[in-house]
Amino acid sequence: MLIDVLPVWALLFISVGLVLGSAEIGYRVGRAVRGTADCEREEPASSISGVILGLFAFILAFTFSLVSERYDLKKSLVREEANAIRTVWHRSDFLPEPDRARSKELLQSYVAKRVAVAQEYPDSPGSAKPVIEEAVRTQKELWNLALTNGRLDMNSDIGALYVESVNELANVHALRVGVGINARVPTTMWIVLICLLMLSVSGLGYYTAIADSPRSKVTAVLAVAFALVFALIAALDRPGNRFMPVYQDALISLMSEMEADTKQ
Repeated sequence: MLIDVLPVWALLFISVGLVLGSAEIGYRVGRAVRGTADCEREEPASSISGVILGLFAFILAFTFSLVSERYDLKKSLVREEANAIRTVWHRSDFLPEPDRARSKELLQSYVAKRVAVAQEYPDSPGSAKPVIEEAVRTQKELWNLALTNGRLDMNSDIGALYVESVNELANVHALRVGVGINARVPTTMWIVLICLLMLSVSGLGYYTAIADSPRSKVTAVLAVAFALVFALIAALDRPGNRFMPVYQDALISLMSEMEADTKQ
């Protein structure tokens, strides 16, 4: 994503600059028009500015709702993944040795790396891809263990339950990757938002000039308000961000449970 090139704090300051710059451009254009065209009236300028601002507010609210719901889903998927891994862990007890020990060893490593990549991702985005690839390899090895033991007795309910739990683990992992990393606000929508922001604010500046009013200091407040919403949307949308992190408490708790169970 092109927007990921900028950190959230930089996006905040750039948004403030865009709002102030657009307002100033609109104001200067309005002053120039007012000095050369007597037919320009305040009412049409006010109406058009209000329509553009309302359209921008609608798109902004829609985008915020989208990323907010996705952020909540990311948090719920952490709990679901912890539950799926815990199920595989407990059902591993029914496997014969050495598959039982191997299954639990794989699961402990799996959880530790999932927690590590979630905590390190904001500072090193490139670390996510190799860990995800390794997670898929771990799932394949767990699946092979499930198939091997399931084929020993095709009528075994215990073997079927282990196969089902490993399959669920893989499904939740794929969903986490899809929602947390691949599902993003499209670049086109970001471009539309920025264009509407500039048009709406420049329209306000234009109307202020047409109304023969001085530059308003409230424009700075408006700039900060819009910039904060932009930065919040960007923070919620990014896979990993120190400002709006997806806490891994459920997986950390599970890791402690595994360590305690192993020591028994």
